[in-house]
Amino acid sequence: MADRHGDASHEQMVERLCVALCALETPEEAHALLADLCTKRETSELAQRFEVAVMLRAGRSYVEVSRVTGASSTTVSRVSKCLNGEVGGYRLVLDRLDADEG
Repeated sequence: MADRHGDASHEQMVERLCVALCALETPEEAHALLADLCTKRETSELAQRFEVAVMLRAGRSYVEVSRVTGASSTTVSRVSKCLNGEVGGYRLVLDRLDADEG
């Protein structure tokens, strides 16, 4: 079914992006794709959110996380909700990174 984005639905476009992300094999490849997909500011905001998740998972306080990362209290709270929420994307990735380090 066509929508305002043309022939592909929003869900199809998101699925295609997810498949593309899974095709990446190195941090350098991921960096190249992020550079093509996102502005520097968007990439910085994504990286900030991920760092917030890393710090929260390590038990750091909201205040410290906000101070160190420069993230607003709203962003820290939103990331915390996601980190502890049903979807589990942050947990999945952080668990895998922890396993790779161990």
